[in-house]
Amino acid sequence: MTLATSVRRPDAAADTTEAEVETAVETETEAAVETRPGSRRGRTRDADGLAVASFVLGLVGLLVMNLLLGPAAVVMAIIALSRSTSRRGRAWLGLALGITDLVVLAFLVTGTGTVSWNFAG
Repeated sequence: MTLATSVRRPDAAADTTEAEVETAVETETEAAVETRPGSRRGRTRDADGLAVASFVLGLVGLLVMNLLLGPAAVVMAIIALSRSTSRRGRAWLGLALGITDLVVLAFLVTGTGTVSWNFAG
């Protein structure tokens, strides 16, 4: 069932046909579906954001708060890859950096016995 309404105004130069109205309604419906949060385009944008966030958190986690930022980077990268991000390289790099954060943390804990950086030596 298609809803199509045509309003005829006496001052209008050309009347719209029913087919033109149906085409306009279908176009508006398709545009609304594409901008809906659950649509394919919305999921890809979310996955791209997760890939970038994973990369940034993994990179920052190498210097500070490896305990929190490393696992967060790993989880975000896995979610981005499972949602088929268009930034696959960045998601893989975020995953590698997150794992590296955890390796650095393990190295620091076994070497110094504390979860902290010490540049003084």
